[in-house]
Amino acid sequence: MAGGNAIRGSRVGAGPMGEAERGDHAPRVRISYWCANGHETRPSFAEESGVEPPEQWDCPRCGFPAGTDQKNPPAPPRNEPYKTHLAYVKERRSDTDGEAILNEALASLRARGLIR
Repeated sequence: MAGGNAIRGSRVGAGPMGEAERGDHAPRVRISYWCANGHETRPSFAEESGVEPPEQWDCPRCGFPAGTDQKNPPAPPRNEPYKTHLAYVKERRSDTDGEAILNEALASLRARGLIR
């Protein structure tokens, strides 16, 4: 049998249990938010004067933004398709700019004798 002064079922730093020892909770308000998929989320917020709860909340089920108007929830974010490096270059340069850069590079290679 092991000897010692260990108190079983407790942990270091454990304090008294119950609300009377911890103090009173702040008054709370629960607000319903709905996403475009019809999911309802009801987070609770502390009631404080002059502090407004957020207009949108992220839905924990699908990740879409949720609003307080059930009939008109916020639209889901639009995902941009993946762009290649060439697509970004084409946004910055016109075809004439690209042709001028190509001709300059070819002239440089010809001057060094790397191509004909």
